[in-house]
Amino acid sequence: MGEALSGRQIEIVWPALDITVTAELDDRNEALADALWDALPYRSLQGHALIAGHHLYHVAPVPSLLHLPASYRVDRREVPDGTVFCSQLQHLGIKYGTLTEPMAASPIGRVRSAELKDLVEAGHAVWDAVYKTKEPLLAEVRRAGQPGGHRIPRLIAADGTTDALIRDLHAETELIWLSAPAELAGLHQGRIPSGAGSFDTVLPTLLFANGETRPLGYASYGGLVRAAVAGMPLDSLRLMARLLVATPAEFLGYCGLEKLWAFTQRFLSCLDHIDRSDLLAVANHMALYVNCLGGWNLHLFPWETGDHLRQVREPEAVGRP
Repeated sequence: MGEALSGRQIEIVWPALDITVTAELDDRNEALADALWDALPYRSLQGHALIAGHHLYHVAPVPSLLHLPASYRVDRREVPDGTVFCSQLQHLGIKYGTLTEPMAASPIGRVRSAELKDLVEAGHAVWDAVYKTKEPLLAEVRRAGQPGGHRIPRLIAADGTTDALIRDLHAETELIWLSAPAELAGLHQGRIPSGAGSFDTVLPTLLFANGETRPLGYASYGGLVRAAVAGMPLDSLRLMARLLVATPAEFLGYCGLEKLWAFTQRFLSCLDHIDRSDLLAVANHMALYVNCLGGWNLHLFPWETGDHLRQVREPEAVGRP
């Protein structure tokens, strides 16, 4: 499949690093590229892949990324460095070197070849921030030549109780989007009101919280949105919601994310009297909020604690055919 250019260019800026790269959007996944383009400009906490290799990604405040289908998929490992992707995990990603994870991905464009060196510099700096220094690095994505800025879309529900929940979710998401959530920061500093953590340990609680937060946003709420868009019967959606989100959210509340558990209880209490449109709106906002928490959790987690553990590389056999 060709990579016909759309004539639309985006700039990805890391202000703290004084690095800007320009990417040209193409026609391989036009619906995804359109959704991103229409959402610009925005800012987000920049993350880095932790097991896949040389890959940058951040949560994009674009609700439709959760469900828009991709018309063209690739193996991330096999495409050129500088390829830009959008995913149903609500991510904007950029490959800048070797990747090991065999994941199908949806390309939307590519960074200019002349700027790949700058992209690599940004990638290494972000890795240091995520793995060692914990200094948050923000990315700004904007239309090339246009002013920057930031906004998080606010969806509307017809039901008053549900719309009030969306209003509060939107306000909390805006509050924590570019600044670490107080509850998560406290958890990573060892302040755990419930006492979660056997024998006063902290690292196991951090590990379990991270392990529950990511699938809650990516799979549970993202799955609810995709199922609603695909036409799953409303009664089935309600049952699916209760089965998927209640237990992990209650556990995360015990671990210290009490606001998440409170929002979840309000979400569950709305289910029986809302229609598909309202369910879709509130599930979109829950997904964005939880994915934002997940991004901060990955940034704050003390990955360097395991720096003494390194992979064992078996020597290649001499003369192996």
